[in-house]
Amino acid sequence: MFSGLSAAFGRTGRGKGARREGEVMYQFNREEYDKRMEWYRDARFGMFIHWGLYSIPARGEWIRSTEEMTKEEYQKYFEEFDARDFNPKEWARMAKEAGMKYMVLTAKHHDGFCLFDSKYTEYKATNTKAGRDLVREYVDAVRAEGLKVGLYFTLLDWYHEDYPHYQDRNHPMRNHPECGNENRDFSRYVDYMHKQVEEICTNYGQLDLLWFDFSYDDMRGEKWGATRLINMVRSLQPQVIIDNRLEVSGEGRGSLAECNPTPYHGDFVSPEQIIPPEGLADIEGNPLAWEACVTMNNHWGYCGTDQYYKPAPMLIKKLVECVSKGGNMLLNVGPDAYGNFPSQSVEILAEIGRWMKKNKESIYGCGIADVPKPDYGRVTRKGNTYYFHMYENTIGPVPLIGLDKTKVKGIRALADGYELPVSTSWVHSDYPDIVFADLGPNPVLPDSTDYVLKVEMED
Repeated sequence: MFSGLSAAFGRTGRGKGARREGEVMYQFNREEYDKRMEWYRDARFGMFIHWGLYSIPARGEWIRSTEEMTKEEYQKYFEEFDARDFNPKEWARMAKEAGMKYMVLTAKHHDGFCLFDSKYTEYKATNTKAGRDLVREYVDAVRAEGLKVGLYFTLLDWYHEDYPHYQDRNHPMRNHPECGNENRDFSRYVDYMHKQVEEICTNYGQLDLLWFDFSYDDMRGEKWGATRLINMVRSLQPQVIIDNRLEVSGEGRGSLAECNPTPYHGDFVSPEQIIPPEGLADIEGNPLAWEACVTMNNHWGYCGTDQYYKPAPMLIKKLVECVSKGGNMLLNVGPDAYGNFPSQSVEILAEIGRWMKKNKESIYGCGIADVPKPDYGRVTRKGNTYYFHMYENTIGPVPLIGLDKTKVKGIRALADGYELPVSTSWVHSDYPDIVFADLGPNPVLPDSTDYVLKVEMED
């Protein structure tokens, strides 16, 4: 796998992505890659947080684009923003109690507003009524809870004058010919964007995850000066994990999947609002790291009229599904205008946390089980231990299909550890090679959401 990568990563390209004199180039190294990915593959569950000026009108984070708001129309939210209830310690506590291992906050979204104190713009939280570096407080709070620190940074910027306006697919002024691009210098914007990334990679200590968003049309790769950008990021944050959106959007897999990665390859694939039907692999069949980013309702940013929240049992099962396919789940919360988590999100997180407290062993460090998916649920695996997730009971003893009957060391209920016998009932005598677990005569599972059987196997 990845033969000849050193040579591939020695290429610098031309133009904005080209190597500058004296610059040390990032070189892919499989051993180093696997090492920095260890915690991420073990964590499996994280929290996404979309919060900014768009939380005030509360019609979604794309409101400036969808409603084609001018800069002047949007300015009133900047003047109002005060973050009066912002409490990242409480955010981090709720994430930890939900069983999450990392958090990702929108340091800057597409509207260009920065939650961090950037010296390259006046459009930042420190210049609002909030008057504080909110990223600083977030980073400190997350670390204090022992969670991994992630920051989201968009490649787009609808506030910057040099970002394309007219006829850009996403810009609020895309349909306004008076906002033409003749006097805009995109190279100035790219330099500005790079300087802000340098700030967040310099001013907040070690970052564990950097989540770029997103490439589209011809706005991808070296259009962003991606080689130069990643060389800088890797020099400042050598252990940081980076998504694949310098190359693609949520629907793409990127060059890592092609086994010919660019210098700005993503460390993981980032499907959005979908869980892949199967685990993701490169063209040679090797598994890829991936993360499904998912909203609790139908919006990333706070939307006051969106009450269509996914119930906790559903989200638990979707987390299990991700893990069973070798992926992570990044579950989003959109705080309100003042910085409060919606009450529905709080309740959902608490319910997920109660399940995780008893069953986290079947999530952390687990992955694909390489056994058939049972009709009653899913299977995750860690080494010689298989976790059969039961969403419903079976008629008769529970078949643990795919296991070698001669190597079963024991079966236990994960939630409370009690031992379950291997069934010897006559009803499954037609299937002598299949292991059946005996749950007794009760057709009602002790946990109606997901009842986990832990099966230990011999080497």
